[in-house]
Amino acid sequence: MKYQVILFDLDGTLTDPKIGITKSVQYALTRFNIAEPDLDRLIPFIGPPLVESFQEFYALTATEAKAAVGYYREYFTQSGMYENAVYPGIKDLLVKLTGSATELIIATSKPTIFSEQIIAHFGLSHLFKAIVGSHLDGSRIHKTEIIAYILSQLPQVAREGIIMVGDRKHDIIGAQNNGIDSIGVSYGYGSAVEIQQANPNYIAASVGELDNLLTKLLLA
Repeated sequence: MKYQVILFDLDGTLTDPKIGITKSVQYALTRFNIAEPDLDRLIPFIGPPLVESFQEFYALTATEAKAAVGYYREYFTQSGMYENAVYPGIKDLLVKLTGSATELIIATSKPTIFSEQIIAHFGLSHLFKAIVGSHLDGSRIHKTEIIAYILSQLPQVAREGIIMVGDRKHDIIGAQNNGIDSIGVSYGYGSAVEIQQANPNYIAASVGELDNLLTKLLLA
């Protein structure tokens, strides 16, 4: 078996969080008197650290962006967290992977506590060895840091035996920075161009393609 451990991004890879995340961002922006009626314009917030996205896309200062994350969480914890759906075919894939004795771990920039609640909401908690995300205080928000922490907890597994699956360049770059392989999925919220330019080891355009690819890799 080529890979003993598979790291999965959450948003845009296992679940489609578009409505919940974009509405949470929309709510936060209103607190700064910014009206954004088009949720599609907020899609770029899915995946990267929120505090950086508020600064990049709406020119908030670092202090304002930190406050915006707090406002975001007001909506997200009440409603947005559950305005979400598991991509068709993902649960079957996860069950099959755990049946092959592969360990599955979630590696996400979303705070760990929210990620745990979302995975529990969808009845998937038992399929993962661990769920690792960022801290509520704004630390450990970058995928490179998150993956590094996970690897520190797996000293018995060679890096050649671990692979990261994600839909944004941050997932691929984080994997590369930690010396592990990666699969870029283009069915999420990173464009095909973004994924290709990040240069992952493999690319899957659908959950079905991801299923076939992982099956081949695990039998290699």
